[in-house]
Order: sequence, then C-alpha cells, then structure tokens
Amino acid sequence: MTRRPSAVLLLVSLLLMTGCATTGPDVPQPAVVAPSPALINSRALYIFSLARLKTLEEKYDEALILLRAALEADPGSAYLHNAIAANYLKMNRPQEALAACEEALKDDPNFREAHVLAGTILASQKHDREALDHFRKAIELDPSKEDAYLMFTLSAVKLYEYEDAVKTLKQLIKNRPDSALGYYYLGKTYEQMKLNKEAIGYFKKAVELKPDFDQGYIDLGVAQESQGLYDDAIKTFRGLLDNGQFNPSLAQHLVRLYIQQQRLDDALDLLKELQDQGYGGVESRRKIGLLYLELGRYDEAIREFTDLLKGIPDDAQVLYYLGSTYEEMENPDKAIEYYEKIPDSAPTYVDARGHIAYLYGDKGEMDKGVAVLREAIAAQPDKLELYFYLAGLYDSNNRAAEGLAVLRGVESRFPDNPALLFRIGVFCDKVGKRSESIAVMKRVLAITPDDPQVLNFLGYTYAEMGTNLDEALKYLRKAVALRPDDGAIMDSLGWVYYKLKRYDDAVAALEKSHALINDDTTIMDHLADALAARHDYKRALSLYRQILKLEPDRKDIAEKIRKIKAETAE
Repeated sequence: MTRRPSAVLLLVSLLLMTGCATTGPDVPQPAVVAPSPALINSRALYIFSLARLKTLEEKYDEALILLRAALEADPGSAYLHNAIAANYLKMNRPQEALAACEEALKDDPNFREAHVLAGTILASQKHDREALDHFRKAIELDPSKEDAYLMFTLSAVKLYEYEDAVKTLKQLIKNRPDSALGYYYLGKTYEQMKLNKEAIGYFKKAVELKPDFDQGYIDLGVAQESQGLYDDAIKTFRGLLDNGQFNPSLAQHLVRLYIQQQRLDDALDLLKELQDQGYGGVESRRKIGLLYLELGRYDEAIREFTDLLKGIPDDAQVLYYLGSTYEEMENPDKAIEYYEKIPDSAPTYVDARGHIAYLYGDKGEMDKGVAVLREAIAAQPDKLELYFYLAGLYDSNNRAAEGLAVLRGVESRFPDNPALLFRIGVFCDKVGKRSESIAVMKRVLAITPDDPQVLNFLGYTYAEMGTNLDEALKYLRKAVALRPDDGAIMDSLGWVYYKLKRYDDAVAALEKSHALINDDTTIMDHLADALAARHDYKRALSLYRQILKLEPDRKDIAEKIRKIKAETAE
C-alpha cells in the first residue's frame, strides 16, 4: 500500500504564502541522516547500506527491519537512531520518529541533525515552543547551516515572536550573506508584522541573490501592491511572466490588477496571451469580450460574444453581455432581442427584464415596458428588484406617484425590508410628502442604524428644510465617519454647516467634497455659496462661472453673479 506523505516533511509550507497559486520557496529540508555516517562497526555499516537501498525503493518496512539490525550491531549509534527516526517519518509514524530522535540525543546530545529533525516533528504537532529549543541548539552547533535558522523562524512566527524571528534571520544573513532564503524569510516575517515597506527591501535582496526565485518575485509584487505601488507590482509580475515559466494564476492576478488600474488594453493583451498559452477557456473569452465593450470596441465585443454562443447557445451571461453591447451602441431592438432570450431561471433574468422595460420606455413605448415587468412579476412575484424596476420606470416617465403606489403595494409582502422602505421614502419625497418621507426613513434607521445612505438622506433633507439642524449634523457626522471618502455625504455635511452659519466649517467640508467629485454643479454651487457667505467673492465668482459654462440656462446662478458684482462693484 502506498503511504500518504508525512505532514512533517511538508512543514516548510506552514508559513503563510500569498494569494497567488504558486509553489513554496526552496527551503532546505531538515537533515534526517548525517551527511557522512560515523559507523565504525563494519557489519552495522553493511546492513545500513542495505537499508538505504530499501529506502530508495520506498520499502520502508523492510528498511526499518534492517536499520534495527544495524543498531543491534552498533547499539550506541546516534546516527542509526536518527536514520530510524527518518524512516518512521516516511512511514507517517511521527510519534515513533520523535522517540527515535530522543534516543539519538541520549547517545549524543550534540548530534545536530537529530535536533533539527526533533524540532521539525514537534513543530508539525504544534509544539512550537519545544521545537524552538531544538532549532536553537542546532544553530549553536553549526551556525553555518541555514536550515535550522529557517525552521526556527517558521515556529517563532507561528508563536507571534517576531523579534526572535527577525533576530535569528539577521544572524543567518550575517553568517551567510548569500542566503537568499534568509532575506526572503525576513521579508515574509516583516510582511506578517504588516511592515510591507521593510518587507519589500528584503524580497528585492532575495531575488537579487537568486534571480530564478519565482516565489520571491511573487511575494515582492504582492508587497508592492499592498503598499499601493501598483506600477512597481505590475513591473514585477510582468517581468516574472516574461522571464519565467508562464504561470496562469499569476497572469489572471495581473489581469485583475491591470483592470483595477484602468490599463484595459494591457489586460486585454494578457488575456489573449493566456489564450495563446492554452489557458483561455470560456471565462477568459467572456472577459475579453467585456474589455472590448468597456473600451468601446463594440464590433469586436459582438464578434467575441457571438462566437462564444456558437459553442454554448443558451449561455445567459453571454446573452446579457450581447444585449448590453447593443444597448451601448444605441441599437435598442437588437439589445431587446438578446435580453429576451435569457430564461427566467438565469441569475441575469431580472436585470434583463429591467433593461428591456427601460429600452421600451426610451423608445416612447412605456406601456410595453410596463407589460414586460408585470409579466415578469407574475412569474416571479418574490423578486423585489422587479418592483424597483417598475417603480423606476414610472418615475423616469414623470409618473412618480404610480411608482410610489407600486412600492406601497408590496410593503406587506416584504415587511420591514430596509431596501424597500428606503425607496418608499425617496418616492415620498419626490411626490412632495416630505414628512412621510422622513418618517419612513427613520423606520429604516431603526432597522439599519449604520446605513450611511439613510443618514445622509435625513441629514440633507433637514438641511434643505432648514429645520432640526443639530439632529442633521449628528446624522451626517456619523455618515462621514462611516464613509469618509464619499463626496456626496461630505457635501451634505458642508451644507448643514452652511445652514448653521458655520461658514469656515462649511467651506472646509465642501472643499473636500469638491476634491472628491469635481464636476458636480450642486457641490460647486454649495461651495460657492459658502465662500460668498464669508466674503471670498473672487473664488465664489470663479465657481459660479464654471457652473454657467456647464449649465448655461441656470438663471439662479446668473443672479448670484449679478448680486456679487453689485456688492463688490466689479
């Protein structure tokens, strides 16, 4: 019977690796026998030689019998006890292996290889504290060998004893300046300590010493990415793909990074490279089509998606993408044709029905759009999103009251659903039922007290009304704390400060909002009003004039400009 490989022999993988699917670094395995057997007894040496042959043939039971016979011939041999321990490990019998190591150390307390092997077994059994003692002794016995240093580090990191790990690895690279693994594991330790800037330097040194160290390059790239050094990470990953064996998992990771950085052409080229290397598959081809769509290369997107449908004619995802492509091309009839092919069992069915309805609305055939959604609702009455689409369709055609009726009509079907209540609150506001809107939003807040959307809605509504401003300020401060980089929420906060006549605070918040969303005329208007209120007329005029360039028909803005000119006699 073939035995499973011992977990002990895989200990070196215990240090956490990166998210990319790669092999671990080439860590030296713990020495399981001494490099040159000190067997004086010639019979013991002969039997040991036979045992080694059996080990090479993976006949571990027979090898064990021979090793015991050798030990009978040379009963005080630490070397043979260690060889027996190694054999037990190959048989997946770690407890007996550990006992054999202990016998070896009774024979010779300074037998380094037995210390390394005993530490490795203990670490595999989560006895890292005891393992450290053995690794520390092995380092003391021979400071020139790197295996004990590295195994010590693995256990120390698992115990969160990072200072000991760093100290030990720095001792290693002092003794062995050419130890790429020493530098690499220093990088890994600093990475575990969330000190990625320091980790980057050690990873760089590791790959400098060992240029074919693929895992070192991967960890370097991941550390660079975590520091926001995206160009450096891309350069590292791309260099590894170009110079090493093509790694499809790494390539897919780089595709995602390219997309994140809006380098869509590079992402597209790499996906094509994956295809050329034989790693394409349907999902990669879908991504290629989507990138063509995002890049506005609609004909190529259509060709890619249509070609995919030849192999899988009912692929709902691809049908949806084709509908989206034709919708972007402003070809509503073709878009509807593909959306309609999506079955009601598909995850994209609800969105497809919504798109069909809005496309009919855009064509001036709203009744058809309503009919599409009513039919979908009849088939799937528990899909809340369909009611949202129907209410939105009414709203987009200036029939918000009918949209509100749709939402109110299903409130009993979805009791206390915060998403539904939120939309009811919004529609109440649209039809002028502001008090009802606030009451509904407070119901939502009771269900989801940390919803920044609801907090923002209530805060801004009170600001617009000029009432309950202290309450509004409380809501919006909480919303900003939850979403500090949301420009719309920051605008609401600034507007409440303005209504409270706290103009310096208003300008500070609105400047942040404008920095986050620099093309929103409402934010520009609010900031200009706050600047004008504290007599910063020059900047206020500049913003008002920018608004007029974007929206020439804004008579209210023209009037604000006139008033400032009159006041300042510009």
